[in-house]
Amino acid sequence: MPSPSSARRRATPATPPTAPSKDLQVFENPAPARDYVLRFDIPEFTCLCPLTGQPDFAHFEIEIVPDKWCVELKSLKLYFWSFRNEGAFHEKVTNAIVDDLVRAIRPRFVRVRADWFVRGGIGTHITAEHRKKGWQPAAPVALQGAKD
Repeated sequence: MPSPSSARRRATPATPPTAPSKDLQVFENPAPARDYVLRFDIPEFTCLCPLTGQPDFAHFEIEIVPDKWCVELKSLKLYFWSFRNEGAFHEKVTNAIVDDLVRAIRPRFVRVRADWFVRGGIGTHITAEHRKKGWQPAAPVALQGAKD
């Protein structure tokens, strides 16, 4: 068995193949005539506490009813990664994400839930929403025996 020093090592790229970015890419909604819900689950969010510089961790859930545009997933991943070295209060980050999504895709509806991990004995749960003026969701359909 070759020793670690004689084994072939992967070369470090001159520039990383991906990098954090605030640029949310979009694509046309393939079904703009229909209300449907996109749900994104981001369990590994990190930013920094603006007061201590210590890392803060959160689990984000996003629900979007798109209008003409949808957010591209890799750009969403890079967008969330872009907060890693930024200091910001939980409330600011959660609301900034809503604002940036609204600016990028102008959805009919967006809800962002942030469950911030316990720090100093306190867990923080924040929900922020945006509803396009005049948009009303359809009445829910209850199906007998259906799970939700």
